[in-house]
Amino acid sequence: MPIVFLSPSTQEFNPYITPDKNEEMVMNLLAERMEPYLRSSGISYVRNDPVRNVAGAIADSNAGRFDVHLALHSNAAPAQFAGMLRGIDIYFAPQSYDSELLATITANNLQRIYPLSDNVLARPTTNLGEVLRTRAVAILCELGYHDNEEDAHWLQQNLELIAQNLVLSLTDYFGLPFITATAPKPGRVCTDGSRLNLRDYPSLSGKILTQIPDGTELVLNGETDGWYVTSYDGKTGYASGEFICDP
Repeated sequence: MPIVFLSPSTQEFNPYITPDKNEEMVMNLLAERMEPYLRSSGISYVRNDPVRNVAGAIADSNAGRFDVHLALHSNAAPAQFAGMLRGIDIYFAPQSYDSELLATITANNLQRIYPLSDNVLARPTTNLGEVLRTRAVAILCELGYHDNEEDAHWLQQNLELIAQNLVLSLTDYFGLPFITATAPKPGRVCTDGSRLNLRDYPSLSGKILTQIPDGTELVLNGETDGWYVTSYDGKTGYASGEFICDP
C-alpha cells in the first residue's frame, strides 16, 4: 500500500491578507484535515518537521521510501501585482511521467471545487527543489494566492473540501477507492481458527500482503463494499468484513 510524505509549508513569514494567518499555519491546518481521509483510504503518511526548512523536508523525504512527496503551499503575486492574481498551480517535474500524471489528476479534480476552474493548471517547474530533488514522485500545490482576499477566504473556508479533494487525487493516482473519513473503530478477526488475508485491494483478486491470525484485535480505519481498511504486522490493506466481528 502507498505511503506519502506530506509536506505543508514551513513559511510562517508569509502572512495572509486575512488577519492573524500565515502560509505555514493554514497549510498545516489543511494537512491535518487530510489525515483522516488518508487513513480511511488506506494511504500511510509521514508529515514533515515544521521546524525544518525546505532542504530539511527534502532530506527527510529522501531518507525514507515514499511513493509520493506532496508539498502544500499558497502563493503570493509579485509586488507589482499584489492582491490582483488568483488561481491554483500544481507543479510537476517535466522529465517525470508520473509527476505530470499526478499533477494533472490533482489539477483536474481541483477544477471542480475552485471558483475559477480555468485558473487551475498543472505546470512544469525547473527550479522547485521539492519537486525536482526528491526521490519520490513529487508535486507542489500552490493552492491560491494568500495576498488576494477572495483566494485567502476561499482557502480558509474550504479546508475540509480541499483536503478531501487532494486525497481523492491521490487515490485516483494509486488506483484505490476513495473512502470518506470515519472515526477508527475496533474489530476482531473471526475465522474459526484460520487466518484472514490482508490484501492490497478490496477484492479477492487483490494481492495478499500478510495473513492475520484468528482472534486478532484490529483498528478499522475505513470501509468500502464490505472490506475494511486496517493494519497488521506493519502492513496496511483491506480485510473482508465477512470475517471481522465486534471485539
